[in-house]
Amino acid sequence: MPPQRQGSGPGLEEILAAARACRVCAEYLPLGPRPVLRAEPGAGLMIIGQAPGTRVHESGTPWDDRSGDRLRDWLAIPKERFYDAGRIAIVPMGFCYPGVDAKGGDKPPRPECAPLWHPPLLAALPKVKLTLLVGLYAQGHYLGKRRQKNLTETVRAWRDYLPDYLPLPHPSWRNTAWLKKNPWFETDLLPELRKRVKRLTRP
Repeated sequence: MPPQRQGSGPGLEEILAAARACRVCAEYLPLGPRPVLRAEPGAGLMIIGQAPGTRVHESGTPWDDRSGDRLRDWLAIPKERFYDAGRIAIVPMGFCYPGVDAKGGDKPPRPECAPLWHPPLLAALPKVKLTLLVGLYAQGHYLGKRRQKNLTETVRAWRDYLPDYLPLPHPSWRNTAWLKKNPWFETDLLPELRKRVKRLTRP
């Protein structure tokens, strides 16, 4: 179980250590548990995605793949700033690689993870001003009934969720066709996203 918070700095460090040692879902994880997340008390931006893929499981570095390259392009920030946990907290819906489903895609994040670990982590990150909800699982968890009928409409309604949240599609290269069908994402949403990210992560 998550430890009780005891002050911002030490409390967050204790929570992170406990989360990285978590074995609650071990029996369901084909590659075994390897929780991947990062945060420091000063973070002003939080990214909540889905769950690690196999490459991230191997490296232990979140968004260490082509999807991460596209996400960083959307944010218009270099890798060194993206991985500065004092500016950006990266806390996925599932901390461990969940395996492959019958169709060959990644399984959903384990349902035990976010309810167990997100509340204490968020309580220990009081400086977060904006949370990027990347993909359906994060949007479902944090927006609930405020979501639209599908991901496209939820992302299209991004202004409705500010200033706390900004929903995004998954930056998978499989979504290239989606981006072409929805040019407003690049012309309307990305400029606002980049402006807010720059303000929250400036050196």
